[in-house]
Amino acid sequence: MRSDPAEFELVAPDSLPKALSLLAENPGTWLPIAGGTDVMVQFAAGKLPARKLMSIWNLGELRRIEVSLGEIRIGAGCTYTDLRKHEIIVREFPLLARAASWVGGIANQNRGTIGGNIVNASPAADSLPALLAYEAEMILVSVRGERRLAYRQFHKDYKKTELAPDELVRAVCLSRKYSGYLSYTRKVGARNAQAISKVCVAALGHLNDGVVADVRIAMGSVAPVPIRLAETEKILNGRRVEPSLLLLARKTAAAEIRPIDDIRSTARYRTEVANNLVAEFLGQLGSSRKAARE
Repeated sequence: MRSDPAEFELVAPDSLPKALSLLAENPGTWLPIAGGTDVMVQFAAGKLPARKLMSIWNLGELRRIEVSLGEIRIGAGCTYTDLRKHEIIVREFPLLARAASWVGGIANQNRGTIGGNIVNASPAADSLPALLAYEAEMILVSVRGERRLAYRQFHKDYKKTELAPDELVRAVCLSRKYSGYLSYTRKVGARNAQAISKVCVAALGHLNDGVVADVRIAMGSVAPVPIRLAETEKILNGRRVEPSLLLLARKTAAAEIRPIDDIRSTARYRTEVANNLVAEFLGQLGSSRKAARE
């Protein structure tokens, strides 16, 4: 049963300062919506409580992708279609571009935004492991000003974030320093697209004379929030990729994740898949050295 539209109030400020002023006047009263893809699912199911909605879809300040020498700054209102089609994102941040192609269908990609995906805070969101792997930083804004926050600090617990009631996500910033890294990403689900992931992974790796110089492994759907496998990364850095290391990495990864049984999968299945994905990534990383020599 759908929610009743008459029970909702909708405003659409025509500038970012006006939107922030409304949030500051009544913190927690207004629910900002951009593409509305998640909100409309709740609305259609009759699970969206009656409240005041603020459309930020048309705020130009949130819809820009700005490129500088050292970083790229992606406005929170940029859609997945924007990400898929941006030349520099596709070339330098393939984990994010690939994740954008997995989000729903074309209609959802045209409406869904990166800021909305972050704030919705689903541990199964396709784009969030990529942001962790790239060590993204976020710009949060309110009438009090802007603050910059490492994305890894944003999710506190399931559906709980560091976003204050009077704040909006203004942009996501990625450092342009990963051109020499092997990129690896996989989504395991009932289908490649238009399905919520059972497990998703985004990883980056770089070898120096056959030794792991730097590695980043992030996963979704295996814990209450998207996570970096910090302990697994620690045991990998400074070592050569060989069978004994793959076995150790599988065991360490299994100890770091906290999957659950739900309607999409079981904790046991998720653990086994996560272990396999870590091993597959390392196998590709090790093979990249051989390919480079050839």
